[in-house]
Amino acid sequence: MAVEVPIHLAGNNRPVRDEVTVAPARVVGEVPADLRGRFLRNGPNPRTGWSAHLYDGDGMVHSLALGGTGAAGPYRNRYVRTPLWSHPGRSRLALAYDPASGLVDHRVTTANTHVVAHAGRLLALEEGGFPYEITPDLATVGPFDFDGALTTPMTAHPKRCPITGELLFFGYQLRPPHVTVHVASPGGALTASLPVAVPAPTMMHDFAITATRVVLFDSPLVFDLAAAADGGSPWRWDDDHGARLGVLPRAALVAAAGDTGAAADARIRWCEVEPCHLSHVLNAHDDGDRIVLTGTRLPRQSGPAGVGTGLPVLHRWTIDVDAGRVTEEPLDATPSEYPRLADDRIGLPHRFGYTASFSLDPEPERSTIHKYDLARDAGRTSHRLPLGHTCGEPVFVPRDPAASEDDGFLLTFAHDRTEGTGYLLILDAGDVAAAPIAEVHLPVRVPAGFHGTWLPEK
Repeated sequence: MAVEVPIHLAGNNRPVRDEVTVAPARVVGEVPADLRGRFLRNGPNPRTGWSAHLYDGDGMVHSLALGGTGAAGPYRNRYVRTPLWSHPGRSRLALAYDPASGLVDHRVTTANTHVVAHAGRLLALEEGGFPYEITPDLATVGPFDFDGALTTPMTAHPKRCPITGELLFFGYQLRPPHVTVHVASPGGALTASLPVAVPAPTMMHDFAITATRVVLFDSPLVFDLAAAADGGSPWRWDDDHGARLGVLPRAALVAAAGDTGAAADARIRWCEVEPCHLSHVLNAHDDGDRIVLTGTRLPRQSGPAGVGTGLPVLHRWTIDVDAGRVTEEPLDATPSEYPRLADDRIGLPHRFGYTASFSLDPEPERSTIHKYDLARDAGRTSHRLPLGHTCGEPVFVPRDPAASEDDGFLLTFAHDRTEGTGYLLILDAGDVAAAPIAEVHLPVRVPAGFHGTWLPEK
């Protein structure tokens, strides 16, 4: 009797066996001269070939160097050497959790969700533990805890403020305080840590910043220790928990700097929203006394790893902080995920955003990249990949540091189902519907993954 392969291990979600360093097989089109650096993307790739759910696989970072003037390569993929990688098949809970004390070893992490650069360090992230520092060539340096100042996990979605250069992030954990908001200086020192009281540990996957505030999302996806102990998904949907947005002035973080006893309880303002899960933030910005937040919204999740019938769509929440009221509106009915924008617009008013189509089918017919114009009622233009070609998150890379917010390129790893190999797709962000600028085809398969970054050549 054939064993049914779960979605997160089927199709191009299937893990690859080997770490490789290879030259591209061919380049279709020409790599723009402006693209000099490395494109990196993280994702789960269980070393044993099996994982209990989507978020459980060992982190593997994939990198492709671009040299401008048509040059490309090499491509390499490497595991992040965490304790879970060193103990293949061992239970994360058994490795990390001490039931006698209730303490969790935050060095035990998959490091499989994102890769970001800050203050000269390249960090592989997963929200359940410490960051892991890696080199540009993908060698693992080890866990990074900001010289001992970080005592909570770190979100996979930190936000760098384009005004101050600070890196803002949070960590959530099983023991109170369930959430702590952190700030790291442009030089990489942890300067503030502010606890936030929430009634239970929930999946707070992403968050937002504006020029003056931090916005948190308290989700109906709550932690289920019993399910985690049985080897299943640690998350379940709780209709009784509800959903709400929490607005914290960034001035409270400044005031908390150096005060380890500070708490956010009296400073944060919570506003209830329709029950849902905010899977990923596109952006947020101040609009007078209000905050405008856009992101991908899941109406409900159920089943293994929270996968169910609800599909993510782009959504807008307008928060009237003084009144404690939120106005909501869907911006599109087309399912899509992994929203990105120009990094220098994070927390500021912006016009454009980019997403990838989303499906629960492990082998969808094809993928589509969407560009949204938020100045024109979220009008959408799209680039459809050929039949049998799928891709992930589109990462925006500016043509130069002074470029406007859609003057640049979209980069994403794609999969050609017929050939069984991967390639880097390069689109013109200013004209998404146009034919690709270039495709850097590889002699190996790049499995589907999560989030990535562009590391420019210095």
